[in-house]
Amino acid sequence: MFCTLSDATCLGVVPVFVNAGAALLPAILAGVASVAALIFNPRALVRLCKAKPHIPLLIVMVAVGGYFAVTWVLGQPDQAAQSPAAGRRAPASENDNDWAQVALEILRQEERAKVREFLRAAAKPDGKTPPTDTVTNNGPNASQDPTEPPATPDPPDETPRAAIFRGDASRCGYLGGGSPLELTQLWPFAEPDTMYLSSPIVVGDAVYGASCLLDPPTNYGAIFCLDADTGEERWYTDVVDDPATGEEIEFKGFFSSPAISADGKYLVIGQGLHSESNCQLVCLEADTGKLKWLVQTPLHIEGSPAIEGDVVIAGVGAIEVGDDHKPAGDPAGAGHPGYVLAVRLSDGKELWKHQVNDPESSPVVDRGIAYIGSGINGSKVVALRIETDEELKQKGLERVAWEVDTPYPATGTVTLAGDLVLIGCGKGDYVFAAPDPAGVVLALDRATGEIRWQQHLDDAVLGPIAAAGGKAICPVRNGEVIALDLGAAEGDRVLWRQKISEDTPVLAGPAFTGDYVYAVSQDGYLAVLDAADGSVLQRLYINAEDKPGEMGLSVSSPIVSGGRVYVGSETGGLQCLVGKVLK
Repeated sequence: MFCTLSDATCLGVVPVFVNAGAALLPAILAGVASVAALIFNPRALVRLCKAKPHIPLLIVMVAVGGYFAVTWVLGQPDQAAQSPAAGRRAPASENDNDWAQVALEILRQEERAKVREFLRAAAKPDGKTPPTDTVTNNGPNASQDPTEPPATPDPPDETPRAAIFRGDASRCGYLGGGSPLELTQLWPFAEPDTMYLSSPIVVGDAVYGASCLLDPPTNYGAIFCLDADTGEERWYTDVVDDPATGEEIEFKGFFSSPAISADGKYLVIGQGLHSESNCQLVCLEADTGKLKWLVQTPLHIEGSPAIEGDVVIAGVGAIEVGDDHKPAGDPAGAGHPGYVLAVRLSDGKELWKHQVNDPESSPVVDRGIAYIGSGINGSKVVALRIETDEELKQKGLERVAWEVDTPYPATGTVTLAGDLVLIGCGKGDYVFAAPDPAGVVLALDRATGEIRWQQHLDDAVLGPIAAAGGKAICPVRNGEVIALDLGAAEGDRVLWRQKISEDTPVLAGPAFTGDYVYAVSQDGYLAVLDAADGSVLQRLYINAEDKPGEMGLSVSSPIVSGGRVYVGSETGGLQCLVGKVLK
């Protein structure tokens, strides 16, 4: 999958022979260094050539023009050339004749101009482009438009909150601004042969995401930050130095989604796919992508971590093997069932861990309690106090506030809706359907864990449930998106149900703005639904047209922010979609 020197036919290097002596030597060395930096970074080389095939030609043209310019001013004093800074794609200094960077900057300026023109065309009728809001804890209860009152009378919570998977505890994937229709692509961020299973998060004018590149028998991953307006890369981290050993670590593929601390300083994400062991919980500086800390685990972290204050909570999932789905052995030879891990955000110190069988569910933390589901060999929902062991001992409390058995494995993401804990359960997983499918949505009392109600469905609910305005929008493995009435007294709570792509599973969490629902099917179709009755308003393909998603891994959950939709796909990259903002 990676380009070698013999594969690098996409880059044309034209030697230039001059007789200008030492005056040309710094420029030649800088140009050679730029090209060499690409050649000896095969992944960057392939990415550059495939994403922008005209850049090599521009490099040559700029180099030739530079030669004639230098010849003309041969009598001028020489400028001292500096070597490009170390790093994956370090920016050139003022004295660097880095022709690749010059060409890229020209293209970026052209793209920025196009984006500004596009945004003006896509602006609201009053001429104002919907703002890109920072995350609050209000979800769809925030105003649809800054000039309109909130959709519900709930007072806003002004406490700074971390930006977690799907935005906040409502899991609505809605961060404020308008609800766009008639979507078209504004920009894509795509690397060759790379999938975007993880779901993006938007904070201010930055989009954070993670990727997965399959290269059997292993896989690779990267974490990155993009400009929300243009898709331009701000930083990209795929290799770090292990603080414990000093050895270089290449990231494994990411299924987990990033969370951003309440102060915006740190990004935290789990690492690894389901069959992998020896993966880490990763913390990077949000502004730079530099490593803050790593916490090693014997297993993997597919669920997305939650942050409250200085505490990070993550589920370390089990690896099931055989027909009986028993957990695989750890280095000591015993089966490792999995556990919930608590880490201090400020320095990565492990605070505690508590055994929970297969906690693949993405947890949520609120007011000192972490809620998480237990999957294979567990089938529970568990509420854990997040204080340290010493603090609990002083208070005379146990780690477990409550735990409740579920009829099926509880691998779905935990959602909070008022005084309810919502979670989806069911048979089957993201890859394999159960021969006898069944599923259920459970509503539990936050304080006691008592089951308030349960809605049985035809198949598993594996993705996150979006809850706001008295409705819960549920993705179902049989291909349906189902709206439930949270306020119904008894009986069937289904308000409507809609299929996105026939029977193709819906595994990603739907984004719910109060007016519209944005849902993705496993085969790569994004549908915009009317939240009132589930009718399909638009349906578009988000995988690459020339490379359809054959693995059925379009599982990234969309985010709606500032009148735009951000979503990952199997073959179409991470992309930003814009449209008409009517509500």
